[in-house]
Amino acid sequence: MAIESIKNRFAPVLAKREAEALYRRRPLVTSPQTAEMQINGLQVINFSSNDYLGLANHPALKHSCETIQDLSYGSGAAHLVTGHHLEHHLLEDELADWLGCDRALLFSTGYMANLAVQQTLMQKGDWIIADKLNHASLIDGARYSEAELKRYPHLDMQALEARLQKAQQENRQCLIVTDGVFSMDGDCAPLKTIQTLAKTYQAWLFLDDAHGFGTLGEHGKGTLAHFNLTPDENTIIMGTLGKAFGASGAFVAGSDVLIETLIQMARPYIYTTAMPPINARVARTALKQVQQADAEREKLKRNIEHFQTGANQLGLTLWPSDSAIQPVMLGDSLQAIQWSEALKQQGLWVTAIRPPTVPKNTARLRVTLSAAHTAQHIEKLLQALAQCQDDFPTSNT
Repeated sequence: MAIESIKNRFAPVLAKREAEALYRRRPLVTSPQTAEMQINGLQVINFSSNDYLGLANHPALKHSCETIQDLSYGSGAAHLVTGHHLEHHLLEDELADWLGCDRALLFSTGYMANLAVQQTLMQKGDWIIADKLNHASLIDGARYSEAELKRYPHLDMQALEARLQKAQQENRQCLIVTDGVFSMDGDCAPLKTIQTLAKTYQAWLFLDDAHGFGTLGEHGKGTLAHFNLTPDENTIIMGTLGKAFGASGAFVAGSDVLIETLIQMARPYIYTTAMPPINARVARTALKQVQQADAEREKLKRNIEHFQTGANQLGLTLWPSDSAIQPVMLGDSLQAIQWSEALKQQGLWVTAIRPPTVPKNTARLRVTLSAAHTAQHIEKLLQALAQCQDDFPTSNT
């Protein structure tokens, strides 16, 4: 086999991505994470953050960082060595109490949590049955498990039931895997139906509620609470602390046996240095803020309705979403880039989302709204989108 250099292998791949308007670049932030930010040297209104409640730069969280004399910055080791601090333990207990679960377990990122759950729980011969538009970390988690991955069309409950029936006929253990709020589309999974199907066919349910916690349900308890549902012993919940919480990290919540199994067997948990205890303390403060943020959730709801009303009046194509994620569908990747760049020139940061993050021909602007946005922010965005319609007309507008 011919030996080739890294340059020879990947330079053509990168050039192809550039030519197809699929090349990604990291924006450079030089200000705190707020509704108004400095990115790439531009002063902009930020409509691309997942800081849905405006907590990332909240004084209460920053104050937590000022009272850390009893904490080291680094955790020093994995949780099972010497890295598991009292602050981690207290945060896990408080998350479990909040969600009504036996226990919770911290992970450094949601991606690692999603790898850990599926890799650990699912065995050869099992089926993972997943919504086709699940987050990439859920797809990767399924691929790294020994189970067979079966996907069903987005939100298609008949297709989900057909796969469960087939699995029952073959006597296979199934794990239904779904986002609560889909990260690129903003719509919610029909959890009432999914939970009923899970019980009917004795499947386990793994819910990634990264974009539901903090924004939906009573006191921000997430998508299950939004639908007046409660988790049972075969429900596994994953949440992140870096979105509505404004902090960093993630957790898995569920039964005592689930959590103990992950502690004993989940490689992404066992072989990773624990998150800094300072972060755990800040996240504990964030949890209290989330629990008390009913006014912010109401403000976020008004901002969503404001944007939807204005976008519909402009004739923009929105995805059927009532969450803080409001995709403006454009289809073509190059046009998504053109709109995004034009918005930047008007002081608005809205990221263009293109394949492979979303399916081919479904490129979009992913508008994310926050309680920190003002009515003036949203009006400015709507006016700029109207200008984009004139400057870069598409078949979708």
